[in-house]
Amino acid sequence: MAAVFLVTLYEYSPLFYIAVVFTCFIVTTGLVLGWFGWDVPVILRNSEETQFNTRVFKKQMRQVKNPFGLEITNASSASITTGITLRTDCLEDSLLTCYWGCSVQRFYEALQKHFYCFRIITPRALEDALYSEYLYQEQYFIKKDSKEEIYCQLPRENKIEDFGTVPRSRYPLVALLTLADEDDREIYDIISMVSVIHIPDKTYKLSCRILYQYLLLAQGQFHDLKQLFMSANNNSTPSSNSSPEGKNIDQSLLEKAGLSESEVEPLEENSKDCVVCQNGTVNWVLLPCRHTCLCDGCVKYFQQCPMCRQFVQESFALCSQKEQDKDKLKSL
Repeated sequence: MAAVFLVTLYEYSPLFYIAVVFTCFIVTTGLVLGWFGWDVPVILRNSEETQFNTRVFKKQMRQVKNPFGLEITNASSASITTGITLRTDCLEDSLLTCYWGCSVQRFYEALQKHFYCFRIITPRALEDALYSEYLYQEQYFIKKDSKEEIYCQLPRENKIEDFGTVPRSRYPLVALLTLADEDDREIYDIISMVSVIHIPDKTYKLSCRILYQYLLLAQGQFHDLKQLFMSANNNSTPSSNSSPEGKNIDQSLLEKAGLSESEVEPLEENSKDCVVCQNGTVNWVLLPCRHTCLCDGCVKYFQQCPMCRQFVQESFALCSQKEQDKDKLKSL
């Protein structure tokens, strides 16, 4: 049909035929090369040029002070039978409440209740949201900036040695940090922090670690606290001395639990230099991979993460330009 039309057009006027063909050629070339700014999916277009035209959204971040800190000490020696040692670092007097054998279903229902129903600002509020579906509860008073170590253990009379096979209906330990003074709850946006902790037992021998941490806000929202992955130095070495067999066992257990090794591995010794120019200070976090590896000058040239090659959907800066200038003045 197109051939008949072109032949008819040529017989009508050769000059008009040449003009139409030339115009079609120019329009097609413009679409292929992207002259008109339209995102036309053509295989002739350079892949890097297509990515460069893709806009990466920069998130507007708001700095919030977190009054709670919790970490595990001597994780290698922790178990259901011997207990676990936790170190707290709180900016105000706080309460640490540990719930052993907490129901998984009730726990996530409690997070939804914090959003839709009532705020979890006290241990009593969480217990009501859990419908007391836990095996044992213990509570400790944490002094401001004390960084003290708390030893937690299930009573021997409970005679619990494991929580069954994966997938489990109960978390081994859920630790809740709340502000002890009511006046302090008016100062901070973050009113409590909930940590889900895995503790190895005779059935599930994955090493002890914090699986999830949730920050609960006074406005009703809650956020999953995620780890950032900094670019590591080439000469850095892992801090653990575990054997390859142990690492393989941990990896298989992580896969059963639906976790990846990169999400829970402790960070190695970090470098503050941009992985591209090796000169600027790392300042940008790329999402969703959470790699922190680019400086202010290089981030605008990348639509894929230089560490894992995943496409960048959003990004945000760790420090504003004013904060960086202040740090430079302090160093001088």
